[in-house]
Amino acid sequence: MPNKPKKEKETNKSVKTSMKNNNNSGGGGKDAAAENSEEAQQQQQQQSGSKRPSSSAPPPTQLNKIKYSGGPQLVKKERRQSSSRFSLTRNRELQKLPALKDAPLVDREELFVQKLRQCCVLFDFVSDPLSDLKYKEVKRAGLNEMVEYITHNSEVVTESIYPEAVLMFSVNLFRTLPPSSNPTGAEFDPEEDEPTLEAAWPHLQLVYEFFLRFLESPDFQPNVSKKYIDQKFVMSLLELFDSEDPRERDFLKTILHRIYGKFLGLRAYIRRQINNIFYRFIYETEHHNGIAELLEILGSIINGFALPLKEEHKMFLIRVLLPLHKVKSLSVYHPQLAYCVVQFLEKDSSLTEPVIMGLLKFWPKTHSPKEVMFLNELEEILDVIEPSEFVKVQEPLFRQLAKCVSSPHFQVAERALYYWNNEYIMSLISDNAAKILPIMFPALYKNSKSHWNKTIHGLIYNALKLFMEMNQKLFDDCTQQYKAEKQKEKYKLKEREEVWHKIEELAQQNPQSNKLRPGLQPQGELSDCSPVTVFSMETDTPTAEDIQLLKKTVESEASQGLKDLKKDKILMRRKSELPQDVYTIKALEAHKRAEEYLTANQEAL
Repeated sequence: MPNKPKKEKETNKSVKTSMKNNNNSGGGGKDAAAENSEEAQQQQQQQSGSKRPSSSAPPPTQLNKIKYSGGPQLVKKERRQSSSRFSLTRNRELQKLPALKDAPLVDREELFVQKLRQCCVLFDFVSDPLSDLKYKEVKRAGLNEMVEYITHNSEVVTESIYPEAVLMFSVNLFRTLPPSSNPTGAEFDPEEDEPTLEAAWPHLQLVYEFFLRFLESPDFQPNVSKKYIDQKFVMSLLELFDSEDPRERDFLKTILHRIYGKFLGLRAYIRRQINNIFYRFIYETEHHNGIAELLEILGSIINGFALPLKEEHKMFLIRVLLPLHKVKSLSVYHPQLAYCVVQFLEKDSSLTEPVIMGLLKFWPKTHSPKEVMFLNELEEILDVIEPSEFVKVQEPLFRQLAKCVSSPHFQVAERALYYWNNEYIMSLISDNAAKILPIMFPALYKNSKSHWNKTIHGLIYNALKLFMEMNQKLFDDCTQQYKAEKQKEKYKLKEREEVWHKIEELAQQNPQSNKLRPGLQPQGELSDCSPVTVFSMETDTPTAEDIQLLKKTVESEASQGLKDLKKDKILMRRKSELPQDVYTIKALEAHKRAEEYLTANQEAL
């Protein structure tokens, strides 16, 4: 059997590698111990050389074409730097404070608070990047020191630290994002397009790292911090997901996931607000930079749903995840979306029919790369489908697959035919061959001869061979039925031609037929002033002079008719009911039509 495409293998390999390197994945809705055990399991599976990525974590969104080592970065000229709107601090002269490790234990908490307040000072990285370099370095060193301090020391997150840490994070990060560099919402191509990077990232990265270590600290107490990390805080955090810098979205994804795991009272609110972002994206803007990251978080959350599923979660699948397939920028977030859909079906197989019918409803008609994505997702769904659910959707499903096999785009046809290399799908087809083969046979037989791509021919012959080995008698019956249908079509076509021939003979027997010429009016019905000569079908043949005379006559008749029409017609101007503005209405009433100019122009024409 032909192997899967090389491109698909490379994609799976890259997903495995990125999942192996991603330390931020985990099961949403579980405690820290459960998350750590899931991550350990996932790494163990990947190190053992399993063929497929672990299904316990969604495919991560990759940081494309960004090589950031933490130090100064050389930026290409064509790459845009975003200019977030920070409220710059007036007094930006920072004094270097003593190191936390050198301070006495009694004074460390107070010194820690001083450093947090010092890091609330904001600097200009856009209009004047070289300004305040000395004080920028003081802030960067302070942030770096606090990250190390909170990571390697215990009992440092005391009650007085919570409000200061949350305030420092809010002041530095909750800001107005810059205007989009792609306001039309065109599809972002990770292979070609360079992402827009945040100019203030040298400080923002350390702020994100500090807050993440703060949330993951063993001393962190959700009951104490819930006074400061509330719904307003979460809403501001979600708004940052529209940032164009993928590094920032990656930190946000991890931080929101940790908040969802630790704050039980915020879970429903987070899900609801994510739904609102999706609704706005699908039905209003079709432009948002963080859809892939939000779906990745939801993939972990869905993985932790308890059974039986709540009605709220089922509605989310039908009303949000399925309509997300129709957006034009689907390729940016499709792996995460497909993972979420498959997770739902693994939880509750009764959702299979509405999901597959929803996919068929949104199936692309003219966008071949999108069709390939749909076929990839459909195969993932069929890998987990229950045989009882497969029977419900097999007919509409294979009608669509027959169309894909007949597609002139060879990648679509190729991807559809690779279904016959999947052992589980072939077992489902074998159990229901009596229904499926009559649907697929015409497309397979026709394209085995007529398709322009030779690779498709080989794949079709492979599929036909499998059908033949599956049920020889059924295959022969389908062959005979196909030939009988073709003969019937030929017979109908011949009948139609004979009927048209009879109509033509009857028309020629009509005595008026001699007076007609193709494209000319019957004799006697032309204008009295027209000098057009009418030619008989059997006798005269029009010369070049006659054709020229006919053209001139038609032109003169048309212009004369237009003039007569203008004389008789009274010009009417229709007034619009809107707008109901007094000045506009007066201007319309005072306006006079320049009849003489219009007449002159028409006569000139």
